[in-house]
Amino acid sequence: MELELILYLALMLMTAETFGWIFARIGQPVVLGQIIGGVILGMFFPPTTEVIDISMLGVLFLLFMAGLESSVDELKEAGKVGFLTAVVGVVVAFLIGFAVVYPFKGFKQALLFGALATPTSVSLTVRVLMELDALKTVEGNTIITAAIVDDVLGVIILSVVISILVQGGIDSVGIGVILLKVMAFLVISVYITPPAIDWLLRKVVRLGFADSTITLSVAVLFAFAYLAEHMNLASILGAYLFGLALSETEFRKPIFEHTRIVAHSIFIPLFFVDVGMNIPLKSISHVGLFAIIFTVGAIVSKIIGCGLGALIAGLDLKRALRIGIGMIPRMGVELAMLAIAMNAGIVGKEAYVVIVLMIFFSTLITPPLLKMSFSRENSEELGHLILR
Repeated sequence: MELELILYLALMLMTAETFGWIFARIGQPVVLGQIIGGVILGMFFPPTTEVIDISMLGVLFLLFMAGLESSVDELKEAGKVGFLTAVVGVVVAFLIGFAVVYPFKGFKQALLFGALATPTSVSLTVRVLMELDALKTVEGNTIITAAIVDDVLGVIILSVVISILVQGGIDSVGIGVILLKVMAFLVISVYITPPAIDWLLRKVVRLGFADSTITLSVAVLFAFAYLAEHMNLASILGAYLFGLALSETEFRKPIFEHTRIVAHSIFIPLFFVDVGMNIPLKSISHVGLFAIIFTVGAIVSKIIGCGLGALIAGLDLKRALRIGIGMIPRMGVELAMLAIAMNAGIVGKEAYVVIVLMIFFSTLITPPLLKMSFSRENSEELGHLILR
């Protein structure tokens, strides 16, 4: 290993820890601190190919952990309100994302950005709901269950769109083949992999190699990611679905706890710092208007889409509005998919700036809006203002 690479990794990890701590202290997501730290580090140390390759492991771990935190049973139990909230939210976010990008970037980029507008990251929302003592309310339960469905739909849509764009053409047969591959992968992951991996890990434990369950799980994770890529699907789909498969076994908790330490201490911070290092600051002036319009569209689309889904499911306007606001934040999944798209040559570095700005403002605006919506005197007024 070259000394330069070792120095890069050391600087990136120290940057991630320092800026993550600073942002946590001021009440902002750690991820934003890591990205901004990466921007500053990138001014002095441009990222190398080797650094980018290593940081891409963080993408796989990020989606693997998301899969582990999900559950097939939870998806089944999400209920009408959570399911409708997620589905309508995803559809509206995709359509609005597509509509606002198309005049600027054309059909293919609009397709990608529409897909990038669909996922939701509710970790910030959960923290705010806990502060408001509202996590176990109808709104809190709906947001959490909707986020589970939203995760699955978002990853699948993004994977399908990237697969279409990588293959360079958009036709009904090609889309049908991709959807069949996704469905096959989903069936294998939900119905075949859980009992198979559970049997394998039990066997390893009985042979006296309990510590090897983590190593074996990570090895299969990489194999799933490779298989997905080999099938012309996104590698993160394989990572996510293997995490989902493992979540159905009794090894879910120990694997999650052990993997989380390594993933969140090393690989995931490296990825987010690398995202910042790859942001070309000179591009900000060129994407100003586009970034503003896309960010506003992404924020409004979740309020309208998820709020509408909750209304259709039978909730009142006040609760629907709170749910819509709670589903605004975006975070890691978009950046993971964007990294895959960049590696595939689908999108340039300017897109990083747009997505990072959208993430920054979506996370910045959610806490005050959510707190305002839970205030009795403000919630009705806010609802009429947004829906006007």
